[in-house]
Amino acid sequence: MKHFLFSVLCIFTLTNAVAEGEIVSSEQMLESVKKRIVNINTNELIDMLDKDPSVVLIDVRTPSELKFTGTIDRGQNVNIVRGWLEFQIANHVNSKDTPIVVYCGRNLRSPLAAKTLENMGYTNVKNYSDGFYTWKDELNPIKVSDYEPDNILYKLPEEVAEGVYSAIGATQPYTYENSNHNNNLSFIVTTSGVLVFNAGGSYLVAKALHEEIKKVTNQRVKYVVLENAQGHAILGSNYWKEQGAIIVAHTEADKEIKHKGEDIYMRSLRVQKDKLIGTKIVRPDLTFEEKLNLPMGNTQIELMHIGASHSPDDIQLWLPEQKLLISGDTTFNQRMLPIFPHTNAAAWIETWDKIEALEPDIIIPGHGEPTDLATVTKFTKDYLVFLRAEVEKVLDDDGGLYEAYNIDQSAYRDWGTYNELHKQNAERVFKQMEFE
Repeated sequence: MKHFLFSVLCIFTLTNAVAEGEIVSSEQMLESVKKRIVNINTNELIDMLDKDPSVVLIDVRTPSELKFTGTIDRGQNVNIVRGWLEFQIANHVNSKDTPIVVYCGRNLRSPLAAKTLENMGYTNVKNYSDGFYTWKDELNPIKVSDYEPDNILYKLPEEVAEGVYSAIGATQPYTYENSNHNNNLSFIVTTSGVLVFNAGGSYLVAKALHEEIKKVTNQRVKYVVLENAQGHAILGSNYWKEQGAIIVAHTEADKEIKHKGEDIYMRSLRVQKDKLIGTKIVRPDLTFEEKLNLPMGNTQIELMHIGASHSPDDIQLWLPEQKLLISGDTTFNQRMLPIFPHTNAAAWIETWDKIEALEPDIIIPGHGEPTDLATVTKFTKDYLVFLRAEVEKVLDDDGGLYEAYNIDQSAYRDWGTYNELHKQNAERVFKQMEFE
């Protein structure tokens, strides 16, 4: 009733103002609205997000703004442009009393958005009045859709260890904006050439990576190793073939490319569109089953398939002298791992013993920043152990898929790809464990 009376009062006031020949300024309207909504500051927002996983945090700015400035990096964060709020809110909020917090850059659009939601009947709406720029200035976590807007690479390569570089991909699903660079593209510079780990998600991504390699060394690219047969690992292969590189992969990856390569290409084309120009499917030149040594000059390089993990064709690269592991998708950091229909989660946990046996000092994971063993263990093995344990509880209680979907995974809500993957992961682990 209060919301209704306020709306009537606003209409009455504005109608009288128009009738009297007055114009209500945007400043007047904004100040009036700010007094009628609940406003919170940065500390209050952080407290809400930490304590309540059901909070829906809505950035009402445009995608172009987010591309160049970033957005709040919390799992509850979604982007709904203010002009589409009325039409898209139901896609993210299914209850009128769900806690909602709206924000923009400088607290100009978000108060109006909050009032709009209240007028629609949502009863638990707050406005983050400090705004995104204050959040960013105070060094709270943000995520950026593209760190290099003038380059097709999501990020440019950085040196991880002596002679080892990696261009870290987006910790989100592949999009047109990140150009299918949502995995890590690494390279090793030796005295007898360069080895690249992952061909990249397109001809253009591979070419852009090569341009960055040329800034580091005049050595030619001799080998390109594919971590598996996923699109972001293989679709740049024909660029490297043109440069005379030898493409290396696991035998299972070669089979996948042979039988499903065109499907992989078409799935990527639907998203990447013009960014896939020049891209063609090519098969590896050299394959192996368990281990392949590739000494290059003074650098000892070992390629391995240490066991089942994310995919049957996942491989790893080990530099024994530096105790550096380029793990491919066997390890993850900063984002939630995906469990595919062919992923054997139990076997992946068993494979972890072999990773620990290497005692790596540095790990470049398949996704996320280079880090240490403890960190990738948290994002990979520990999550798998947790999920299997929770699914086992569901099965012990004679629960079904509905109960598996509703396993509380909110502790991981701030990980990249959480929204896209957590229910899917629970479903697939449940279906695996039903028949164990």
